Amino acid sequence: MDEKNKPGDRIVCVYCASSSACHPQYHEAAYRLGELLAENGCSIVYGGGAVGSMGAVADGALSKQGKVVGVIPEFMVKLEWEHPGVTELLRVEDMRTRKHLMLSKSHAVVALPGGTGTLEELFEAITLKRLGLYLHPIVLLNTRGFYDPLIELLDRAITERFLGEKHATMWQVVNEPEEVFSAITGAPEWPSDAIAFAAQK
Repeated sequence: MDEKNKPGDRIVCVYCASSSACHPQYHEAAYRLGELLAENGCSIVYGGGAVGSMGAVADGALSKQGKVVGVIPEFMVKLEWEHPGVTELLRVEDMRTRKHLMLSKSHAVVALPGGTGTLEELFEAITLKRLGLYLHPIVLLNTRGFYDPLIELLDRAITERFLGEKHATMWQVVNEPEEVFSAITGAPEWPSDAIAFAAQK
């Protein structure tokens, strides 16, 4: 195992939502995920928000003395959306810079259920992995079956040969927060020369 990817040194990028109106089970799962990642020695980098699943995952990790790094655009700081208790808050110029910094600092991605912003972040991570520009695990936490339609769509993309069958190993899907860490550590390696077969069907 690469030294910087030892469990105690692993930085996990968590994509999650700011909605407070969704089912409470989403927030409960996010909080539990934060707890479990911290208990397993992982640091978290996320979008820096204080409410919804964003706030819950940060609060869960902080409750176990985990390290939580928030990355937030200046316009959100002006709206006072930032979490006041994170270990470190990185203020950036815009959403594009935020996404790049979150991903580039991480050794794994976990996508919780969310809206368009979460889905955009997830698809960017998958796209970069397909091109060999991001080689680390990508895990979808499928709380309440939220990602079932997306998984069906990705399977359809493979069936219709927009993706190759080997691309299905780029992501793992789990239903419970307790399964996330083992999905990260057990994810198959992704080759650095993935771009060589990116156009293959």
